[in-house]
Amino acid sequence: MAGGAGTRLWPVSRSGCPKQFIEVGNTCKSFLRITYERFSKFFPAENILIVTTVKYRDIVKRQIPEIEDENLLAEPYGRNTAPCIAYATYTLLKRNPDASMVVAPADHLIFDEDTFAKTVTNAIAFASREKVLMTIGLMPTRPDTNYGYIQVSGGKNACHADRAVKVKTFTEKPDADLARVFVDSGEFLWNSGIFAWKAQTIREEMEKYLPEVTGLFNGWEKALGSSAEQDFITRAYTDCLNISIDYAVMEKTDRAWLYPASFGWADIGSWESLQEFYPHKDALGNAVMAEKTLMTEDRNSLIVSTDKGKLVAVKGLKDFMVIDTDDVLLICPKNDRQFKDFIAGIAMPEYEKYR
Repeated sequence: MAGGAGTRLWPVSRSGCPKQFIEVGNTCKSFLRITYERFSKFFPAENILIVTTVKYRDIVKRQIPEIEDENLLAEPYGRNTAPCIAYATYTLLKRNPDASMVVAPADHLIFDEDTFAKTVTNAIAFASREKVLMTIGLMPTRPDTNYGYIQVSGGKNACHADRAVKVKTFTEKPDADLARVFVDSGEFLWNSGIFAWKAQTIREEMEKYLPEVTGLFNGWEKALGSSAEQDFITRAYTDCLNISIDYAVMEKTDRAWLYPASFGWADIGSWESLQEFYPHKDALGNAVMAEKTLMTEDRNSLIVSTDKGKLVAVKGLKDFMVIDTDDVLLICPKNDRQFKDFIAGIAMPEYEKYR
């Protein structure tokens, strides 16, 4: 899934080139490219679909030139993950009614890719055999309200099992107090947003719990894979709800299972999370992604500059971020909630060229 806007990494992530397409660290590869290569190690390239929006189609083709046109699904506009998954599901069913699927965002970091491959392989094997909806779960490190929380049957021990376990409750993005209760209990895992299931299984659950979206895809059997596909999808999306698969299905279904994982994972959804997982912090906890810096008495701060020739000089910052691009200089406390409130002002007409 590569159609998100990535607004919480503004001003590096912009509407014209959001997070999934920007370079990761000094790898010279984007999040999307790294994700594609990760899955190519254990899935044939011809079986990998990329779902993005029409406006990003050319970027995807530049970054993944080997992707076949029929494997690049272009939504007319983003409608969150449930419509995206519906589109991919019906596409796979048209090609192979017995298909199994792994669904993954294009903007995650995975630190142990061998363990990741083993976990995903085990999860898809179980989900295909038992016809359940499987998600990959990670042990939470903090009460983060940006993630979904999953309680599994069997309590704390089940959270560390190297096997599939039945989901007891599924709560998407709780408030801060409830998230803290979940983390302190030791009985909840983060929802990674990586899923595995039979295409027919997720179809049944979406048509049961989300008929207002799946009903818009009536006629998919003839339209998908034909010259009429793009017109069909445009009409379907015109009246489509903007809703995640988590709210639409996973919180409601009784077929949810989870595979606990320990491969090292980060959803780089914000500057704060990037600073947390950056592997090369200095002795004072600063994460610096700039060619030239002069820093004194700075602690636990994030410095990013896209200008290789610029000297970034800062003094006395604590828990701050300085993000410098060609046309925007951002200086802000390193706090997701404050940052989200602050950049809401970018929606004003006079700032359109900076979005």
